[in-house]
Amino acid sequence: MKPKPEFARLPRDFWAHVRFISETTGYSDRTTPGLRRYTLDDMSQALWGSGLSVGYVRDRNGRPTSEGRLLVRYLNFRADTLEKVVEPNLMNKSCAKTEFQSLRRCLRPTCYLPMNKQKGSKRHHNYLACIVNMLTAHTLAGRAFDDRPSGLTLTTKDGQPLRTFARWMDGAYPSRVDPYAVWEVKEYYGTKTFGSRVADGVYETLLDGEELAELQATERVKVHHYLFVDDHFTWWDCGRSYLCRIMDLLHMGLVDEVIFGREVLTRWPKIVANWPANP
Repeated sequence: MKPKPEFARLPRDFWAHVRFISETTGYSDRTTPGLRRYTLDDMSQALWGSGLSVGYVRDRNGRPTSEGRLLVRYLNFRADTLEKVVEPNLMNKSCAKTEFQSLRRCLRPTCYLPMNKQKGSKRHHNYLACIVNMLTAHTLAGRAFDDRPSGLTLTTKDGQPLRTFARWMDGAYPSRVDPYAVWEVKEYYGTKTFGSRVADGVYETLLDGEELAELQATERVKVHHYLFVDDHFTWWDCGRSYLCRIMDLLHMGLVDEVIFGREVLTRWPKIVANWPANP
């Protein structure tokens, strides 16, 4: 999923209002399995009730400002998109395993296929990460990529480190050193509750995105940043508010594209096919 142009890279005070209103009013409608829809009155009440000015959303005559109307459109677009596009694409463990096994039989990959960190009967392949690696290798058709980055992502200038980023990525093209593209995978199949590790995953992407945005703004170096997300129970049944935050990160420009669940099968090969041969 790409950001909708109308809502892409808006000023940070817009996103401050999005986050505050969402948190204060609530991301989900507890009476339904879906997400909350917002009105100008909801936003005004959230601000006024917290002792803040409503001037961003209403003028002194009580009429909606252009920013207020844009906030309503974005917040309700976010809910509609997550319900109608994202939720149907999220897979469970069984579905992801089936897709992984099918691709493995068809492609006969030689790339790295990571396993989870569990033991015994709980140990299995990281299905989504494996699918990403297999499709990347197949689409690149022999061109190199880093399917198992074993260190921090690094950009250089004149043979010296320019930026060394805070976290290891799950993949990079063509290398974790001076990459054209990097990606991270957030799959949580088989969990029974929404743990802090899942929430941390969103904050990790925020950190990565901020570092990459600073690199582009300061040094004019663009590294394409992709995020893969899956597991219906974890993200939809338990963590819809965090899906909202991921949508916000996407539209803030902190990730170039988010691939939700089975969208990886159709969208990812198209992205990889457009990468330059010698970035």
